[in-house]
Formats: sequence, C-alpha cells, structure tokens
Amino acid sequence: MRRKRGFASDNNAPVHPAVFRAMESVNTGHAIGYGDDPFTAGATEKVSALFGTDARVYFVFTGTGANVLSLGAAASHSWESVLCAETSHIQEDECGAPEKFTGNKLIPVEPVHGKLTPEGIERHLYGFGFEHHSQPRVISITQATELGTVYTTEEIRAITSLAHEKGLVVHMDGARIANAAASLGVSFSEMVTDAGVDILSFGGTKNGMMFGEAVIILNPSLDQGFKYIRKQGMQLASKMRYIAAQFDAYLENDLWLTNARHANQMARMLEKEVQAIPGINIIEPVQANGIFAVIPEKMIRPLQEEFFFYVMDERRSLVRWMTSWDTTEEDVISFSSLIREMLTR
Repeated sequence: MRRKRGFASDNNAPVHPAVFRAMESVNTGHAIGYGDDPFTAGATEKVSALFGTDARVYFVFTGTGANVLSLGAAASHSWESVLCAETSHIQEDECGAPEKFTGNKLIPVEPVHGKLTPEGIERHLYGFGFEHHSQPRVISITQATELGTVYTTEEIRAITSLAHEKGLVVHMDGARIANAAASLGVSFSEMVTDAGVDILSFGGTKNGMMFGEAVIILNPSLDQGFKYIRKQGMQLASKMRYIAAQFDAYLENDLWLTNARHANQMARMLEKEVQAIPGINIIEPVQANGIFAVIPEKMIRPLQEEFFFYVMDERRSLVRWMTSWDTTEEDVISFSSLIREMLTR
C-alpha cells in the first residue's frame, strides 16, 4: 500500500497549519473584493518589503499564470522572443501557455545542470533589427531550477548584466525560490533585486501554501498597465484576502525559510542515504529539495507502489525524488531501506 507521503512533488504536500489558520482568520465579515481590502494591503506591503520599496506586487492564482503574465509584461510585442532553458517549466510543463497567451516565441537554450550561462545565451542573441527573425527580449531563469540546482547570486548577476547590456530584461520563475534562498543563505533581495532581476514569479504553493502566487515587478518600466494584463489574463482574484492571508502567514516569523530549510535538509539526508547504494547514480548536484537519479528499471514500479515519485526519462530510468516541508526522517530512512532491500532481492 502506498504511503501517505511520497517523493513525487512538493505540490503533493499539505497546507501548513499556520497558513490554514491565517485563511480562517480572515473568514469573518465582509471585505471589499479584488484586493481593495486591508488584508491584501498588509500582505502586499510585507512582500514588497522583502524586495525593496520600489517593488510592485500583484497576487495571482497559479504559477503558470504568474509566468505567463510576467512574460507578457516583459515582452509586450508578439514579435519578441523569450530565451529559456530547455528544461524550464515554461518550455516543458505549461502546455504552450506562454506562447498561446503572449504570442512570443520561446527559444530553448541548452543549460548546464539546469542553469543558463552567458555563453549559452549569447549564441542565441542575433538577428536584432532583422525583420525575418523574432527579436530577443526576455531571458527567463528558474530559481531553483527544474533539475534541483541553484544559481549563485554571481551567476544571476552575470546573466542580468548581459541582458541589460543587450537591452533585454530578465524574468525569474521563483516557484521554488524559498528553497534557493535557503540553500544559498541569502535574502530574497540579495538574490533578486540586488542581482538585477526585472520581474519575478514568486511562488509559495510548493512550500506550504494552498494556492496563490505573486508577480513582483522590480523594473518600473514593466509596470505599465499590468493591472489590466492581470485582469485579461484571468488571474484577478475576487476574494483576494484569502491569497493575501496565506502570504502574510508564509512570511511571518520566516515560516517560508523554516519550511524550505527542512525540505532541503531532507533532500540532503536522502542523498547521503542513497548515494552509497550500488546501482543508484545521482546525476545532478543536490542543492535544493530535488534529487535526480538513474536507478535500475526493474525496481521503479515496485518502489512507486510504496512511495510514489515521477519518472523523468523512461529511456534512461531517470527518476526525480522531491522532498517537502512535511517530509520526515522516517520517510527518508524507510525509502532508502526499501531501495536497499529491493536491490538485494
């Protein structure tokens, strides 16, 4: 029988009790809709304080919505293109939504351990002013990456410097930004604002929230009419206080950091447990809360019956194991013990 907790995705984890209580705390009386309420104002101020006084905060429903709206604001013309990692969520896992709703062309770039490099980006920076070629406009990076790796602040600065030198802007998909900040031991401001990022998709759903993300605009020139973009993009919440309350609790007493540190710690523990097991090959650096490993094909299905996880590449028997804020040491020990047992059968 499958266990209550697996290693498929941090999306599968429950809502943190503090976040649930915060939603209940605003569930009395009436409040003006669409964000014109004191709860949203307070949460907006709290989020903005993390990124600087000039940061503009817009709450939305989903991560894909945050990405699509961010890219739409950054590349406002359909003839413009977005450079992103081949493994990025906007390229691989959003069903073409960025291209459908923005009209922009995504240009996949070969990453190094999930991360874009200035050298890799520069190979795609050509055709400026050439009417037969979509015009490069946005570089989109993911922090932490889809392969569980983390950009250092220096690596982010190198990309933003190149982008701004070429007249481009930088979008960051921060679905797991808390895990990245916890891994680096830096603040959001150091990793995003000070590093030159122009617009951010700020996620919390994978780290203890129920739903709701935020688009954070750091480059004022991208804030032209964004409230209309959000409405047209079907991401304006009528009862926004319930998203705002979650962010308020998520940021209170650094709950985001506590959750992310724990998830990262569990990933490192799992890495330590399995890396010494013959037949298990971890192929990406474990820097956040994800482990990518090649394992014997014959054990995938039996393992999944006990602890569910995803297969990323069936041809290579490449699997992904994700830890979350509620992963326990017992989960890790039980899972790694089961792997050892199966390999000795």
